Amino acid sequence: QVHLVESGGGLVQAGGSLRLSCAGSGSFGSINHMGWYRQAPGKQRELVARIISGGSTNYADSVKGRFTISRDNVKNTVHLQMNSLKPEDTAVYYCGARISYSTSTYDYWGQGTQVTVSS
Repeated sequence: QVHLVESGGGLVQAGGSLRLSCAGSGSFGSINHMGWYRQAPGKQRELVARIISGGSTNYADSVKGRFTISRDNVKNTVHLQMNSLKPEDTAVYYCGARISYSTSTYDYWGQGTQVTVSS
């Protein structure tokens, strides 16, 4: 079992910055990928940024050049530095991880943290 806990959300004006953190605990197997997703009201959850096991990263086109994901492999934590925030970045941000064990693979999610960007 793995637990993911997000922190760092809040209210910020457009053009501002926030840093989200996700702390993982529990029995980590092989992390396939770990990263951030978001869900705005009335919309489906979407990928924001994630780090693949080999260290490569994926970003949504809408955040490229503004957001940066980083990971502490020892502490099983990921961070999302969000700069130049826009009102359309407003959403609940979730930390997610896909982890493989000897016979199974599981997706884990945090409880989410609200990010609100005012215009």
